[in-house]
Amino acid sequence: MKKYFIISGLLSLAILLLNSCEKDNSDQESIHYSFNFNDGEDGWVAGFSEYNGDSEDIYELEEGLAMLPAPLDESKQAYKISGMNRSDDLFMFLTRKITGLKANTIYSGDFTLNIASEAITGGVGAGGAPGESVGVGIGLVNKEPLSEPDEDNFYEMNIDKIQQCCTDGKDMIVVGDLANGTSKNIFKMIKRSGEFSGRTDDEGNLWIIVGTDSGYEGRTTVYYSQIDVVLNER
Repeated sequence: MKKYFIISGLLSLAILLLNSCEKDNSDQESIHYSFNFNDGEDGWVAGFSEYNGDSEDIYELEEGLAMLPAPLDESKQAYKISGMNRSDDLFMFLTRKITGLKANTIYSGDFTLNIASEAITGGVGAGGAPGESVGVGIGLVNKEPLSEPDEDNFYEMNIDKIQQCCTDGKDMIVVGDLANGTSKNIFKMIKRSGEFSGRTDDEGNLWIIVGTDSGYEGRTTVYYSQIDVVLNER
């Protein structure tokens, strides 16, 4: 009888500790980041990749803060990024550093992107459709995403990005395309969302990256109106 009570007590203690651990994990707080660009870039940096640096002018690369175009709310500011896809694979991205996280820790990120796109649904064009052939991607990485020239002055990313629509990379995944859901070349707000996980560096830093990779051999222009990311420790 004495042995029975000892074993039962130990079993109860083990169950109590297990329940306590499970409760602690479920009570972890989410970290919310929301960016609407009305007050400026707020730490975001734009870049371009998959283009020839010797003939950069022909890509007509453009980025910066701008008011949303008509017929959208022209009183609201967004981050505009635009380029002519001469290389059949132009990558246009925004990235931002996040600090103050736990070092060497995996975080899952729930992304919601509000983007203004004029790419019609079901359109056709050289190389592919202006909407469905342009992938929208998200990612979390523990080094700054950079576009750097190779020995031939062709710019490529230092991370494994998405490839057009719809091939994932190790550092990013595709969460949709730029088709605006209409048969008209007018700017409409579209929402793209998804989840991606990344591990922080030794100092607790992560870089958020969002972007588009194009198979459409024409101009792509997007306005990032709002970017929301919710981080949870895994």
